[in-house]
Amino acid sequence: MATSLSNVFLKGIAARSLSRPLNGLFYCTRYSNTVSNDSDTHDDFKPGNKLEGSGICLSNVIEQDVKDNPVMVYMKGVPDFPQCGFSSLAVRVLKHYDVPISARNILEDPELKNAVKAFSNWPTFPQIFIKGEFIGGSDIILNMHQTGELKEKLKDITSKQ
Repeated sequence: MATSLSNVFLKGIAARSLSRPLNGLFYCTRYSNTVSNDSDTHDDFKPGNKLEGSGICLSNVIEQDVKDNPVMVYMKGVPDFPQCGFSSLAVRVLKHYDVPISARNILEDPELKNAVKAFSNWPTFPQIFIKGEFIGGSDIILNMHQTGELKEKLKDITSKQ
């Protein structure tokens, strides 16, 4: 009996996902973005892409964002409620210059997140664009602020009203 219980226990450990070690120090959660074909699920509750079927390409949306907004930030959260320390740091540094900040929350749309990564060829967030030029993330913005380079870059952008 004890042997069979230990075998069941060991089989359970072996079957456990490698992304979740027993020590509990590292967790990697996988989310599915596939839509269930369950007939009991109402269409109002199924996830969907707001741009799907609209003829709008995400790379065109990003390109337009960067072109139309002197300071464009793709971040986790929004400027008034950042949901990541790095996004918060970037917004605090930019707010110091009293310039209008346009932003998109990449947490709302995984496809947007991937499209922004492809557009800038940069893997992390936040991603900051100033006057159509990709600058980088919060560490780069902070460094530019400390050296005075950011002040020079933002000098001709009119302040918020």
